Amino acid sequence: MGTETTARPTAGRMRGHVAHFVTDLTSGRAGHRLPLDYSVNSLRIVDAVIEGMRRQGAEPAGRVAEVLFGLGGYLGEVMVRQAGAVWVDFDAGQCERFGQPVGVRMPDGRVWNPLGRVANRFAYGSRESVRTFYLMLHGRHRPGEAGSDAA
Repeated sequence: MGTETTARPTAGRMRGHVAHFVTDLTSGRAGHRLPLDYSVNSLRIVDAVIEGMRRQGAEPAGRVAEVLFGLGGYLGEVMVRQAGAVWVDFDAGQCERFGQPVGVRMPDGRVWNPLGRVANRFAYGSRESVRTFYLMLHGRHRPGEAGSDAA
């Protein structure tokens, strides 16, 4: 997924990119009306969409790569809204390690790669569940903690 020629948004543009992607999926413009509301439970839908793409035998290139990037952005935005993360541009070493240009930094300073997590979910199946990843995530705000909007 990290080798496409399509320009990828920087950290400062990810929220807008994800908002546009989600609007397409929830409005019916893309042929779907998925109930994506940035909740932790909506990550089950992300897992189901990815599993459906896998079952159809989709190759992770072209339009599929764009959908996976959008779903990875959605996972990152759930982390931002629910866990207190912020979008960050990866430095050259992180880009090489993660194969992605952006990720999120958690309140405890840890950096995570939601775009890569979605790519792994597609490549390896349900053992790489994005919802389980979120639920096991270290460094997130808990509901009701200062700085958390998940209360």
